[in-house]
Amino acid sequence: MTEEERNSIISEGYVDYVIDYRNNPEVLDQFENSIIHPFNEDFVIIHTPEAILDVSRVSRFGHSVIPLLFGLVSEVSLQASRVNLVRTIPTLDLRGQGILVACIDTGIDYTNPVFMRPDGTTKIRAIWDQTIHGPEYPFNTNFGTEYRSEQINAALASEDPLAIVPSIDDNGHGTMLAGIAAGNTVAAEAFSGVVPDAELVIVKLRPAKNNLKDFYGVPEDVLCYQENHIMWGLRYCLLLSRELGQPIVICIGLGTSQGAHEGLFPMGSYMGMLSNYPNLVLVTAAGNEGNLGRHYRGIIEPNIGYNTVELNVGPADKSFSMEIWGDAPGIYSIDILSPSGEYIPRITASLVLNRVISFIFEATIIYVYYHTVESETGDQLILIRFRNAAEGLWRFNVYRQGDLARGFHVWLPMDSMISRQTYFLQPDIYTTILGPGTVENLITVTAYSPSGGNLFVDASRGFTRSNRPKPDFAAPGVNYLAPDLEQGFIPYSGTGVSSAHTAGVVAMLLEWGTVRGNYPNMNTIEAKKFLIRGARRSSNLVYPNRDWGYGILDIFNTFDILRQDQ
Repeated sequence: MTEEERNSIISEGYVDYVIDYRNNPEVLDQFENSIIHPFNEDFVIIHTPEAILDVSRVSRFGHSVIPLLFGLVSEVSLQASRVNLVRTIPTLDLRGQGILVACIDTGIDYTNPVFMRPDGTTKIRAIWDQTIHGPEYPFNTNFGTEYRSEQINAALASEDPLAIVPSIDDNGHGTMLAGIAAGNTVAAEAFSGVVPDAELVIVKLRPAKNNLKDFYGVPEDVLCYQENHIMWGLRYCLLLSRELGQPIVICIGLGTSQGAHEGLFPMGSYMGMLSNYPNLVLVTAAGNEGNLGRHYRGIIEPNIGYNTVELNVGPADKSFSMEIWGDAPGIYSIDILSPSGEYIPRITASLVLNRVISFIFEATIIYVYYHTVESETGDQLILIRFRNAAEGLWRFNVYRQGDLARGFHVWLPMDSMISRQTYFLQPDIYTTILGPGTVENLITVTAYSPSGGNLFVDASRGFTRSNRPKPDFAAPGVNYLAPDLEQGFIPYSGTGVSSAHTAGVVAMLLEWGTVRGNYPNMNTIEAKKFLIRGARRSSNLVYPNRDWGYGILDIFNTFDILRQDQ
């Protein structure tokens, strides 16, 4: 790839598309004058020289070609999962020796002592900083810069570390995740990472391009990440673990409310494939959307023929998107009533429809896109994009066409991409698990408070739209002490916290299984089954549970069950 082609990967003058070309390689011929960036034998990333994302391409290739946008999902606890108890058993004492823990997130403060060994050297095997464009990119990724442990150690030994390794975490979310999973024990602060002897792999994600954020109506100052960049991060972690010959657990403390909430999108397909790989385990967060009024479930009664969605739009949300997913195999259509009473009659469904609607009194523009057979799910998608949205109550009647249309789901963007003043008047707290937590074989973790025994108030709830059980279980994630960017410790809450805690617990499993030879070549599916079997369950609940999954994470109980089975 030439330098000019490499620059297209990061340029705001190019729009990115994720193309699944397994069954139709000729599809690439339709992207003239574009840069084709091979990902693997299934997907390519296309970089097209366009100032804005072209909705006609969506009509031609399907909604899934547009990268989804992912945001951060976090804002005492070792005892709750009985990690300390496992450490005290001499034959176990699992602390992550020989295991890689990867965090694909906002980066890391590598100068923090919690990520150093007693001799002052780093516990980080590598940092791939996607935001630093240079010649030292890894594994034919063609963007970003990789720093291995030798360079990080040289930086730590110097008077100006950032002059040698200029990678920083200017948000703190990635530093928090890495600290929870694999930070050193700091007795004075009553803090310890779950597996302090593990080594770290860090991917600092490149923020999403503004042309993609503009398409979805996400404000420019909102931090979020593109699906294709996370996919590259996953591939990097896989290849690095194979090069180093070490098992790896990958923590994804990110989520998206876009898509069908079934795990059927390009990154979900790739992660599903990775879930079968030996010595690699994927852990992700359920999300924090359960109590924020951003999901609506509509049932259409046959004698009425439609269901009314009432949406309150707050003053801060001038641009945003909303997705309506109809239950298969029905066909659906909508009409619109604005806050001032301006009425847009029913927009009849067709195979693919793009319509721009202008309002007179509100000066609002709405882009309506119908895709009757969406490429990944086969279900109908109605994508509604607001521009200069008027504050107040909007009403959408969702109509059935024929006798097979019974119900639908509607989702707003996740927290940080929209304010809390925009919400449905009659929301449904369930079916709010964020992607990629909806992918079937991944370990999807929700958060609870060990001190009170309660679920995190904003935790996303299951199941998936196709009624598959999610989340898998709950782990500590409320007021969890973790490192901050001041190299101190503060409490964090959210399912991202619980995913990092679980990633550390999984590293214990991998050490026991692969490093010590008790269960070699463990994959994500097997690790999930072990943890589900050991989860603590209440006699008062039915499992799997839409709130708690299969119970509360308990690594001691997992090993106790394994002992009994021998």
